[in-house]
Amino acid sequence: MGKHLIARFCAVVAVALMAMGAAAPVVEHWQVVLVAGDTAQPVFDNAVKAMNLWLSGHGVAEADIHRFAASAGPHDPTTGPATLDRVLGRIAALRSRPGDGCFVFITSHGARGLGIYLSRQDEMLRPAPLARALAAGCSGVPTVVVVSGCYSGAFASAMAAPNRIVLTAARADRPSFGCAAERTYTVYDSCLLGALPHATTWRGVFADTKDCVELREHQLDADPSHPQASFGTAVRDLPSQF
Repeated sequence: MGKHLIARFCAVVAVALMAMGAAAPVVEHWQVVLVAGDTAQPVFDNAVKAMNLWLSGHGVAEADIHRFAASAGPHDPTTGPATLDRVLGRIAALRSRPGDGCFVFITSHGARGLGIYLSRQDEMLRPAPLARALAAGCSGVPTVVVVSGCYSGAFASAMAAPNRIVLTAARADRPSFGCAAERTYTVYDSCLLGALPHATTWRGVFADTKDCVELREHQLDADPSHPQASFGTAVRDLPSQF
C-alpha cells in the first residue's frame, strides 16, 4: 500500500473513531485558505488581512496560509487572484494528512440561491464545488469553513460532513450587513474576529459571534440575519485554538 493510501486510510479511521464518541481531535498543523472575494468595499480585504495576522500570531506558519483577493496585483507574491479555478484548486491541493486541520475563510457579497461573489472574473462560488474541493484536499481531517456573506446559510446545510464545521454569516434567505465603505469589517467579520481570542471551541466561537451580531442588529434596528452553523459528529467539540 502506497504512502498516500496509508495516510488516507488512517484519516478515515480517525474520523470513524471520533464519530463514535472519542475525545475531540487535536490539530497539530493547520493549513489555511483565506479569500476576499470583492473589491467594491475594503471590508473584505481588511478581514482577510486581520485573519492572516491573527493566525500567524498564533502559530500558523505563513507558508501554510494561502491568501486570495479580488484586488491581488500581478506582482504580489503573497496573494493570488480570487478566481474559482485558483481558490478551488488551492483547496483541493492541500492534501492534508493525519494531524492536520483545514481552515477556510471566505468573505464577500452573496446572492440568494447563487452563492458567494468572486468579482475578479465575475463568478459565483457555490456550495457543491467548494464541498468537492474540501473532500479532495481535506478528506478525513478536522475542517473549519467560514463563509461570510449575504444568504450564505446554504453553505452550512449543503456542505455538512462528519469532519467539517461550517459557519455562515446569515441564513439562506437572509442578507448579512455592514459592507459600507466607511466600515473596517462587516458586522459578522468584526464579531468573528472579536470572538476568536476568547472562545475555546468552535461552538463557542459560533455562539459568541451570533450573540455579537444579534446585539449589533438590535442597536441598528436591522432585520435579523440569523447566522448559521453545521457541526460534524467528529468535530462537534473541536478546540478553536491554532
